[in-house]
Amino acid sequence: MGTIAVSELRANLKKVMRRVERGESLEITSMGKVVALLVPTENKQKKAREKLNEIAGKAVLHDVLSPLDVPWEAEKQ
Repeated sequence: MGTIAVSELRANLKKVMRRVERGESLEITSMGKVVALLVPTENKQKKAREKLNEIAGKAVLHDVLSPLDVPWEAEKQ
């Protein structure tokens, strides 16, 4: 995590925003004291896609259309 003074942030806002868009997090300081954090937004779509890909690798597909060998309670009546 980088550090940037408020005055530098004001002077270079576009450059700083590009850094954050690329994934860098920054501590914003005023008079040497950290007053805020500037962090990239969470890319929910990317995380969801990664999670689905992870789960897809573990999935086991079976024949879901054929009858089961075990009778259902509803069929017993």
